Amino acid sequence: MALPAVLQNLRLPVICSPMFIASNPLLVIEQCKAGVVGSFPALNARPQSRLGEWLVEIETALAAFEAANPGKKAAPFAVNQIVHKSNDRLEADMATCVAHKVPIIITSLRAPDAIVPAVHSYGGLVFHDVISVRHAQKALEAGVDGLILVCAGAGGHAGTLSPFALVGEIRKFYDGPIALSGSITNGQAILAAQAMGADFAYIGTRFIATQEANAVEAYKQAIVDSAAKDVVYTPYFTGVHGNYLTRSIVAAGLDPANLPVKDKTAMSFGGARDAKAWKDIWGAGQGVGTIDDVLPAGELITRLKQEYRSAKTALCNNPF
Repeated sequence: MALPAVLQNLRLPVICSPMFIASNPLLVIEQCKAGVVGSFPALNARPQSRLGEWLVEIETALAAFEAANPGKKAAPFAVNQIVHKSNDRLEADMATCVAHKVPIIITSLRAPDAIVPAVHSYGGLVFHDVISVRHAQKALEAGVDGLILVCAGAGGHAGTLSPFALVGEIRKFYDGPIALSGSITNGQAILAAQAMGADFAYIGTRFIATQEANAVEAYKQAIVDSAAKDVVYTPYFTGVHGNYLTRSIVAAGLDPANLPVKDKTAMSFGGARDAKAWKDIWGAGQGVGTIDDVLPAGELITRLKQEYRSAKTALCNNPF
């Protein structure tokens, strides 16, 4: 299946993941200007009335970029919607996104049955986060346009399956767009995601360590200083398993090795209380050990492009 037209002219096969608190208009604008899909969670715009303001800011900046650079298109942007009963803003946020004809909506948690028709009404795309074949099948039944496979090692609410396993099984029945998530921090890993059968790499944690990200300097430095062993996988903070930096858990007065067990009945996402907690508890993927600096987003993407091209050349020159 051919990729949707809006995604065919990216300058690097990357979709930047929407990160709670960290993603903001400034980061999204720089990502899109550099030719990759930028995104942010709708819940990051607080209060709800600010969502429209954020969309106008992004739309205006990208239009100005294109006007100043004839023949150079900015990549499309995406807004993440949490499809869960704890998100009491979903209806209002979706109405705002439909009014602005947001190019891509990224949905998380539950199949977006009601969201897909609204987005398709203006020609937008819906990509859905999945961690299993069952979740993928439910999303496809809802009519989504693409799947985001959140595999072992991804930051935030990650799954446990190897990308080799999940991509392979889903490709047995689905030939549409796939973005792959899980410890992707450099150009070599972007190429590896494609070689595995995905169309795009889905990158989050690497963009927290950028100048534009809305994260305190201690968080950014913690990513630079950490390795895979410093990431804890636990359902304690939201009721769903996720990956978090050990040092932030310790700083909050908790023992990472003995966190109380929480099940899905405790699920909560994006409320004001959650936002306060996540200022202190820092999500990160297992790829932190390959992140060594904090850069402007545009400079980072330029480096990723160079690494990606070099990796392709090296692979083509490999005698095997």
